[in-house]
Amino acid sequence: MSHGHQHTTSAEHRHHGAPAAGWSMAVSATLHCLTGCAVGEVLGMAIGTALGWSTLPTLVLAVALAFFFGYALSMRGVLRAGVGFRQALRVALAADTASITVMELVDNGVLLVIPDAMDAALNSPLFWGSLAVALAIAFVVTVPVNKWLISRGKGHAVAHAYHH
Repeated sequence: MSHGHQHTTSAEHRHHGAPAAGWSMAVSATLHCLTGCAVGEVLGMAIGTALGWSTLPTLVLAVALAFFFGYALSMRGVLRAGVGFRQALRVALAADTASITVMELVDNGVLLVIPDAMDAALNSPLFWGSLAVALAIAFVVTVPVNKWLISRGKGHAVAHAYHH
């Protein structure tokens, strides 16, 4: 009984079940990215808002901190695997640059289109709600990007070898 399969190549056989595994790794990689991005975004937005900065410097600080914390979290795992600092930095840059970039573009793009989000006070539901919505949308958009990168041996796949 063929179950509709004409011929299975060795590559198809080797990767049987890979689509689910690919999505699982992509979600995991994106959650990892989201953690660093969220820490940086919240800290940057909170600092910029508390200091009364305008939108542009606040966004610049938030994005810079998102990249910093995203890379730092990746490096932490790689350094724990016994890799030197410079190599760990290279791995983090290769693993997370595309993911963090997409997440930050979407996240900040959403914040910019939510009315008054960039002017909301730190203690307002608008500030925290806008940030939560923006990060959630960025997560949903970034998962397929990470899946595509991982399927090509790029993105988080580069760091995955060091996570064991």
